[in-house]
Amino acid sequence: MVIVYDKTAELTGARPRHPEKAARPDTPALKKPEWIRVRMPGSPVYAETRDIVKAHGLVTVCEEARCPNIGECWSQKHATMMIMGDTCTRACAFCNVATGLPKPLDADEPRRVGDAVAKLGLKHVVITSVDRDDLSDGGAGHFAATIAAIRHATPSTTIEVLTPDFLRKEGALEQVVAARPDVFNHNLETVPGLYLKIRPGARYFHSLRLLQRVKELDPAMFTKSGIMVGLGETRDEVMQLMDDLRSANVDFMTIGQYLQPTRKHAEVKAFVTPAEFESYGRIGKTKGFLLVSATPLTRSSHHAGDDFSRLQAARRSSIR
Repeated sequence: MVIVYDKTAELTGARPRHPEKAARPDTPALKKPEWIRVRMPGSPVYAETRDIVKAHGLVTVCEEARCPNIGECWSQKHATMMIMGDTCTRACAFCNVATGLPKPLDADEPRRVGDAVAKLGLKHVVITSVDRDDLSDGGAGHFAATIAAIRHATPSTTIEVLTPDFLRKEGALEQVVAARPDVFNHNLETVPGLYLKIRPGARYFHSLRLLQRVKELDPAMFTKSGIMVGLGETRDEVMQLMDDLRSANVDFMTIGQYLQPTRKHAEVKAFVTPAEFESYGRIGKTKGFLLVSATPLTRSSHHAGDDFSRLQAARRSSIR
């Protein structure tokens, strides 16, 4: 486990991963139930994927966010590329990505992402990023360049973007939509009542409006959003959030269990049972989502390629 502050960092002068959280008292840590257990990675294909990512000098959210599904995904040559560096300008209480002042953008990164996607032979790829509030466009132009590079390297690959909120970045969203990704994902992360504590740099209704605006710009583009549960939200709050997403015409919703990266991050208030996740999934379908993925280990990019095929099929069925 990556820790927020340790003696080695102090002795070597290394910068702790989360300096803004280092002085916080440790939060309680609940024992994980059996349904959260995952296998340690280690297959030959996992190693091959890791080597390709490393050889192209790329960052993945799989590693940075300590995703519990990394063994499964990398063993199937699925990886979510995280562009624009490994340092975020925000300090969300749930996130394990390092916070600080990011380095300048790497102009060659889009090409390397495209080459890696082609070498991995991906039919579907997810591109995400850190928040880059330091950039005038929030990094939207870099997203567009990365989409173009993937299209050039492997035209048949479908592309899903998981973007920041581009808060106060006029015209940024329009740049990304104009690059025509196949799926536009932006996560609400949690219910509005927990934003100040869990996602203090963001604004719930801005994120909701962002998703709605995508559909206004391109009604055919699939939209997607996800939340974590177990942070202290109520069932009624989740129901209302579902209604908010449907009001924004969002096609696909993901719901997964929040897992505490370190004792300095927000605590897990509860481990939601598999039966409760199944209930959320059923209710989401009745509310009109084309697709709902709700399991303890669901993450935004987990099974993204298979889910894209299911989204296409669901849309075809809905318009017959």
